Amino acid sequence: MGYVGLMVLISYLIGSIPTSIITGKVLKGIDIREHGSGNAGATNVFRVLGWKAGVFVLVVDMLKGLIPTIWVYQLALKGVSWPVIDLQILAGLSAVFGHIWTVFAGFRGGKGVGTGAGVVIGLAPIAVLVGVIVFIVTVAATRYVSLGSILASLTVPITLIIQRVAFQHAVPLELMIFSLFIPVLIIFTHRSNIQRLLKGQENRIQFSKSA
Repeated sequence: MGYVGLMVLISYLIGSIPTSIITGKVLKGIDIREHGSGNAGATNVFRVLGWKAGVFVLVVDMLKGLIPTIWVYQLALKGVSWPVIDLQILAGLSAVFGHIWTVFAGFRGGKGVGTGAGVVIGLAPIAVLVGVIVFIVTVAATRYVSLGSILASLTVPITLIIQRVAFQHAVPLELMIFSLFIPVLIIFTHRSNIQRLLKGQENRIQFSKSA
């Protein structure tokens, strides 16, 4: 298999850990994919099981992307002389694909937002900070988590471009290209949400029981 293949496999398996499904089974004995929006992600856990469970799932999902990006990629350093950034991106992508198409749950996972954020934290923390701000403002104003996720993903490449062009930061070209792939993937996994947004049928998140 080789060290690169081993890195990809381990990263994929880490990403494949079905955090929301396990949480639903442990807390309520349910398959989270059969409740709420039907998605195996932190937002649906928040909606069905409450904010504490939602935050827990989000943090773990982010770690699923962060750990391969800052640690697992080092396995491949023994076998190839690729640039470190290339190995980090490959490990991170493998984790995101594992989250979206988890082998442990019939290849029906989440939408990749939390795990993708973990990957970007390891590669471009400033871009994540900007994305988090955009996400919070969007969700607070509209209560559409899907819209917040899409807009936040779009800020990643924009922030990196500004860092590189306006502030002369040494942003690797590979990272720039990868950042353009992020919103494409997020939009792809949110295509049903986009359709509902356009029709005015998207579910709004509730911040309190009284809401």
